[in-house]
Amino acid sequence: MNEQNTFRYKEVERRLLDMIDSGVLNMGDKLPSLRSLSRDLGVSISTVNQAYVQLESNGIIESRPRSGFFVRRMACKLPSPETATATTAEACPVTRGGLIRKVLDAVGNKEAVPLNVVEPTPDLLPVAEMGRIMAQVLRNHPDDALVYDTILGNARLRKQIAFRSMETGTPAEPDQLIITAGCLEALYISLRATTRPGDMVLIQAPTYYCFLHLLENLGLRVVEIPSYPDRGVLPEDIAAALRKFDISACIFSPNFNNPDASTTPDEAKLEIVEMLAKLNIPIIEDDVSTDLHFGPKRPGTMKQFDKKGLVLLCSSFSKTIAPGYRVGWMLPGQFMEKAQEVKYTTNVCTATPTQMAVAEYMCRGRFERHVRRLRVRVEQQMDTMLRHVGEYFPTGTRATHPDGGGVLWLELPGGADAVELFLAARAKGINIAPGSIFSTQDKFNSHIRLSCTGVWSERIRWGLKTLGALANEMARG
Repeated sequence: MNEQNTFRYKEVERRLLDMIDSGVLNMGDKLPSLRSLSRDLGVSISTVNQAYVQLESNGIIESRPRSGFFVRRMACKLPSPETATATTAEACPVTRGGLIRKVLDAVGNKEAVPLNVVEPTPDLLPVAEMGRIMAQVLRNHPDDALVYDTILGNARLRKQIAFRSMETGTPAEPDQLIITAGCLEALYISLRATTRPGDMVLIQAPTYYCFLHLLENLGLRVVEIPSYPDRGVLPEDIAAALRKFDISACIFSPNFNNPDASTTPDEAKLEIVEMLAKLNIPIIEDDVSTDLHFGPKRPGTMKQFDKKGLVLLCSSFSKTIAPGYRVGWMLPGQFMEKAQEVKYTTNVCTATPTQMAVAEYMCRGRFERHVRRLRVRVEQQMDTMLRHVGEYFPTGTRATHPDGGGVLWLELPGGADAVELFLAARAKGINIAPGSIFSTQDKFNSHIRLSCTGVWSERIRWGLKTLGALANEMARG
């Protein structure tokens, strides 16, 4: 199926989902015939049929012999989670390391249902093509592949990233980039380049738990401001924190923040960058999920508004083409010299063969086409999981409805203990991330994060149904 037909059937699918969500079509209702919907929407019968097949495979509708298609169940539009609105009263050390390590123990466990790790499964990755490219790299350039590359990283790869950065609105030159071992190393280098032990770092809450683990290991203190699922971080909250605390650096995920998938509007990004620039406070920007936007336009970055080089942009290819290759990159701005020093005293340089393979993949022009398809698949998975959460989880469960990224943020009713749910689920072979690891405070003890970067299957359905049953037992208790 070509890309144009893919988007046509997605439009038909979305139209039908809107009719179900709005109550125009209810559980048990018969859907329009293929022919009538084809005529009404001005698309081919095969396009309508593809949309119906997809909805049936996702468990939303069912076909009945010689009768047509029917809505299988009510599609529940869950309310959004409540936002913890208060800024922390004082800067805090991070003390979540033990629980975070317990969650990270599940990374790479192929036996469990993987609802915890945010990485596309092999079904969604260019496995065969990357394998061929890696074999070609090792065959054609065996000497280069076995030796160190430069500290900055593979020149061909940096050139491709710079080209793409300019196309997405963030001007960059190849010599302004450093290739890293994933985005997490870029974040580590950024913190080392901008802070010293004991400094205060401003973060949004909830935030990615690996940020907190880094801050804990580096001996930094944390000031939290709210992250709102529908609008990200607010300039006024940042301004209030700056008046109260001596902030040395900020870490923000302005696009599809992990775990609440919030996005800060571009006008707010500009205001935040200008506010912090006046005080010479650096911003460490995690941009790892922005390519997984579901809308027609990629959201802007804070870096594109940066005129003083105070924004250190960090990203990687781990959420798009090759999680295991561990190829990330950073634009450190005015902290370039310090960032290089941290890089070469940490691991000298990033692995050479994987850099060469990713560079070749991008040079062939394959990246954009693959990411367009990946976005569609992740959005489908997220929609399907939301509908099953509505069916299986307790009444009163709240959930985010993201415009991109790869995670759902759920709030369980009745003050349920998410750590207790995490442990009970793990005992049954299901991995999730409990909300308490996404903050230094006890603000999200009833929340969980679910990954939506797999492909819908009976195994995932069983995992969600079992998880919902456990949550229902806790709610009754």
